[in-house]
Amino acid sequence: MLSPATILIVLAFAAAYALLSRRIEASIVTLPMIFTALGLAIGSAGLDMVPEQIDQDAIHLIAEITLILLLFSDASGVRRQDLAGNTAIPARMLLIGMGLAIILGTLVARWVSPDQPWTLALLVAAILTPTDAALGQSVLTNSKVPRRIGQSINVESGLNDGLALPVVLIAAILAADGMASHAGAVPDNIALFALLQVTLGPLTGLAIGFGAARLLDLAVDRDATTTVAQGLYFLAVAFFTFFAAEAVGGNGFIAAFVGGFVFGNTLRAPSIFIREFMEGEGQLLTLLTFLIFGAVLAPVGLEHATWQTATLSILFLTVVRMLPIWLCLAGTGLTTYEKLFLGWFGPRGLASILFALLVLERFDIPGGDELVACVVLTVLMSIVLHGLTATPLSNRFAKGATPAR
Repeated sequence: MLSPATILIVLAFAAAYALLSRRIEASIVTLPMIFTALGLAIGSAGLDMVPEQIDQDAIHLIAEITLILLLFSDASGVRRQDLAGNTAIPARMLLIGMGLAIILGTLVARWVSPDQPWTLALLVAAILTPTDAALGQSVLTNSKVPRRIGQSINVESGLNDGLALPVVLIAAILAADGMASHAGAVPDNIALFALLQVTLGPLTGLAIGFGAARLLDLAVDRDATTTVAQGLYFLAVAFFTFFAAEAVGGNGFIAAFVGGFVFGNTLRAPSIFIREFMEGEGQLLTLLTFLIFGAVLAPVGLEHATWQTATLSILFLTVVRMLPIWLCLAGTGLTTYEKLFLGWFGPRGLASILFALLVLERFDIPGGDELVACVVLTVLMSIVLHGLTATPLSNRFAKGATPAR
């Protein structure tokens, strides 16, 4: 358990952030920066106020809850009508650029660490491919950034974590290679297990997401529900989707992602409660995740960091991200600066942290320490570099970085 003094420090920082949030959002400082730094300060890398034997079950419970809600809310927040006239850019980034990034990332990871198996290289690439728009939030709110550019970044970050998840799970199963996991044992028939995970999960999400949207529409039409209660309904549906998929042998995280997308795009009633959740409860869970990252995961990663993991982290933030995005956007009419901007603003954050925690909890991965080091270094560099560059690079659009339309 954390000491009362540690809890008071965390709550004081949370309160201070809330009071100064408007000023902070207008600066180059971000929420992930603040609470990762706080985690580092109170963890073993700093004041050592977090016990070494801190309850791992509690950490992984928070991680799983956050991942379920992240997948469901991010997917439900991406609306088809918001993409009208601008589907080509995010579609290419998700369907072509993401696949190329995973392939290139696997090759680079294997090249940097040739002694590690290909399956671990694939797992590292899959975990570090999803992006997190929260690390460059000012990009999305800066009026100088063209709408289609900001919208493309938002859509990509909202959907790519769910699309990467099946690859993460399959790579983790293959990397574990029959070794016992914390949650049981890796199945004998890996192919069948993986097939059921990536088929029953989406099917469950599709059915529940559609049915839940229709029920809410019916309740709203008959004036039987309140806006506050709709937020509770949103949370209940997210967790119901997860556990229903797990009960039938599918993957609950994939189901949450698919269910959220179907729910958000078939709901006819006003969905202000989704935005309110993402700005309220979602921000609280983000705060906790980055705090845990700084206090618990970062010290372990820094302890096992090597020149290979540092090199890999730099390459994932630059070449592995930017080259595939540049290639997939050929022929879209975007300027050179716009392509570079979209390539650079692929911050790594929440999804990578949660995927790493999920994999390490469920599977005994050979080379797990190196995996943690890669994730920690990549996310730490991303928090700093993308946070510091978001405003100045966004402001460049006002100086003619993009041609007149």
